[in-house]
Amino acid sequence: MEDIRSYLSEEIAACARHIAVVGQAASGSETVALTRALRPDVVLMDVQMETMTAGIDAMEIIHREYPQIKCVTLSIHQNDEYMLRAYLVGACAYIVKTSTPEEIVRSIDHVMKNTLQLQPEVAAKIIQEYQRMKQDESIIKDILRVVMKISASEYEILRLVYDGYTYKAIAEQRFVQETTIRSQVNHILKKFEKKRMRDVIRMLKEVSFFDKLR
Repeated sequence: MEDIRSYLSEEIAACARHIAVVGQAASGSETVALTRALRPDVVLMDVQMETMTAGIDAMEIIHREYPQIKCVTLSIHQNDEYMLRAYLVGACAYIVKTSTPEEIVRSIDHVMKNTLQLQPEVAAKIIQEYQRMKQDESIIKDILRVVMKISASEYEILRLVYDGYTYKAIAEQRFVQETTIRSQVNHILKKFEKKRMRDVIRMLKEVSFFDKLR
């Protein structure tokens, strides 16, 4: 729980006089403990504390145990991954530390009044991520439909090509002629309804297919 007054200049500190700071913590675990003890209305959470994502991990616990407590994320980085992870674990707002003190206070006020609207660029990134996930889901389904039909030998060849092995290297590894590998590759291409193996591999890498199976 960051002390909001540390972000305010004397000239504009008055705008936060209605905010009572009931506790401060130096780590994610300490924040969780203080939240359990104090049950504040709002937790202003730094993302990076004892670890790079300690604040996000702490927010996930707080949101699960006390969904009525509103969490506001504070970060020095406008990082897409951090931003998305923060919202996914229940953050009500993501504030960059370069924001003006007035903007920070205004965001907290909006959170308390349930009137906060996502910044357009944040909303756009969340929508893009959602669309990407739906697209990946569709691609994975298409891949699985084919993979379920290929033989164990074809599957192994596909995995080796995915890992960057040449047909010659695969043939040597499997103690067969390169023409045998190329013949199996043609069978794989027909099942994927593709003309080139590079197109198959591009599709697999787009969703990190084999990386997720390791």
